[in-house]
Amino acid sequence: MAANTVTGGILQVIYLLARMTLEILGLAAIAYWGWRIGGEGLQRIAVVATLLVLTMALWGIFRVPNDPGPAPVAVPGILRLGLEVVLFGFAAWTLFDADALRMGWGFAALVILHYLISLPRILWLVKQ
Repeated sequence: MAANTVTGGILQVIYLLARMTLEILGLAAIAYWGWRIGGEGLQRIAVVATLLVLTMALWGIFRVPNDPGPAPVAVPGILRLGLEVVLFGFAAWTLFDADALRMGWGFAALVILHYLISLPRILWLVKQ
């Protein structure tokens, strides 16, 4: 893995599972917020689906090559890092806006902890 976020097989697996969980929690936060602001009936479902598709598209399309695998749209590492911060920050903000303050602070703390642990990946991204 080019980014070499964590050395060692089992540690890398744990790191990747934790990151995937954080991404899923972010999507759940955005979906929850969309449900709260989306109106009623089919409009509510459309708002949630649109928010989730847009978020997942941004996350999955604009990537740094070899992080890991090919990038559908290659972007500089600093841009990718900025996109991640914006999307995770948006997810935290949605929880605050939905009056889920404890969950918002908890999610924000997990994101900060994740990036502290990911310092090697951050340095790698900045160099790309």
